[in-house]
Amino acid sequence: MERLRRILGKQRRLVAGLMSGTSLDGIDVALVHIQGSGAGTRVEQAAFQTVPYETRIREQILAACRRDTSDVEMICRLNFTLGELFADAVRAICRKTGISPTELDLIGSHGQTLWHCPGESTLQIGEAAVIAERTGVPTIADFRVRDVAAGGQGAPLVPYTEYILFRDPHKCRLLQNIGGIANVTVLPAAARTEMVTAFDTGPGNMMIDACINVVTNGRKRWDENGAMAARGTVHHEMLAELLAHPYLGQSPPKTTGREIFGEPYTVKLIGKYRGRGVPAEDLAATLTYFTAQSILDAYRRFIFPHYRCDEVIVCGGGSHNRTLLSLLQRGLPDIPVLTLETLGFSSDAKEAVAFAILANEALCGRTNNLPGVTGARVPVIMGKISL
Repeated sequence: MERLRRILGKQRRLVAGLMSGTSLDGIDVALVHIQGSGAGTRVEQAAFQTVPYETRIREQILAACRRDTSDVEMICRLNFTLGELFADAVRAICRKTGISPTELDLIGSHGQTLWHCPGESTLQIGEAAVIAERTGVPTIADFRVRDVAAGGQGAPLVPYTEYILFRDPHKCRLLQNIGGIANVTVLPAAARTEMVTAFDTGPGNMMIDACINVVTNGRKRWDENGAMAARGTVHHEMLAELLAHPYLGQSPPKTTGREIFGEPYTVKLIGKYRGRGVPAEDLAATLTYFTAQSILDAYRRFIFPHYRCDEVIVCGGGSHNRTLLSLLQRGLPDIPVLTLETLGFSSDAKEAVAFAILANEALCGRTNNLPGVTGARVPVIMGKISL
């Protein structure tokens, strides 16, 4: 505890943030200088990199996420394996930057979600005790469970950090993250925390990635720049089936994940329409169009009736998909669609930075969820400390 008191007494803390998302590309790690806490927090990103997963590890995570291939021993072992890999990722970025792990004050780790039952339970693995032991740095992890215990959905959590970093005194901003799942945060002009709204709009890259993996027989895992989708034509029968998905009409607060829009659902859908002779390019085009339309539909249903929005800022892996961005801009002719780089931030680093901030808030004893976003009964301090 004396160590934590010393860290709390510092004006400027060096924090590592770790994120592994539903796309399973790898471990994102950011080094962040943080001053203060709460609404006045000042953040400076020092370094960022992604450590890709080996195919073997990625396949183990996917197997652990499936009812028909998972078992308790697999999850037990994988929890420690990922803890080792997260620790390795921190050490790797320290080597790259010439920073010693002893200079780090704190690590914040999201972990890897295996299963998420919104409002009931959630499971993230990547043992924090292993990270703390291997790096020698206090580690705060397992954030979502405290929000769920307080009656919340356990997601999305990043809107709290978006409020800190991106609120504007004059503009109403939509922060649209497109990772494996897509989620939007509404930051009204001069927003206070209770004014922030956020929810998962539906699939982000998840269904597109699964499609590319299937139609290329595993040679590719994503549609680089949206090139395959750009060559295709939307298949309207398939699109109609996708747009009829009940999640789209569900009112916020709401979250979703691999359990609904993951590989089993997507592969079955692709198999159905491939069997009818739909070309690979058309499948990619349809899923990309659906992803854009699910985002736009969420805006029309749940945001535009209540807010006049000045700009949409896209981040996450989907911000690199030119076809997807073009579809969003076409659907929002009167609202600029920008990427996070426009504001001087990294789209790829955003969530790793977010968990560094959430860890800093927990260290400072500050509540770091937004009940208006997650549906929790009360604000709570999320995160468990491993010393």
